Amino acid sequence: MTVTVISVGTVKESYITEAVAEYEKRIRAYSKIENISIKEERLGEKEDKGAIEKALRTEGEKILSAIPDGAFRIALCVEGRMFSSEALAEKITEASGRSGKICFIIGSSYGLSDHVKQSCDLLLSVSPLTFPHQLMRVILAEALYRSLTISAGKKYHK
Repeated sequence: MTVTVISVGTVKESYITEAVAEYEKRIRAYSKIENISIKEERLGEKEDKGAIEKALRTEGEKILSAIPDGAFRIALCVEGRMFSSEALAEKITEASGRSGKICFIIGSSYGLSDHVKQSCDLLLSVSPLTFPHQLMRVILAEALYRSLTISAGKKYHK
């Protein structure tokens, strides 16, 4: 299985980068993993609805062009479906059986364009709470690692 994580924006905090790197090291025992960062569009002085929608469209085009062909597409968004750890592990196992490729998408601080969400096979929410999109990288990496260990029958999950 190959997992691709596409995320919008850059991470400046070393503690986030280090946490993601640690989980990715663990994930590599079960899967290949690739990270693709998309530059977040600048809104300028006006952060009105039109400027945000334009930025999301531009980011969305870049996201869609970066998704590996044939990948099962999972967008992380607040309106997505929530899963238990076991159910997410089952969903990832099922999705990887289709093409061997899964692509997770994390949007910018303004989220994802409707076009990106509509192109995905699954909309995933990890919580009704709101998290910074940089921190979501860590949360996703941990959830993915937990899912892979559950599928492999390892003891990490409790």
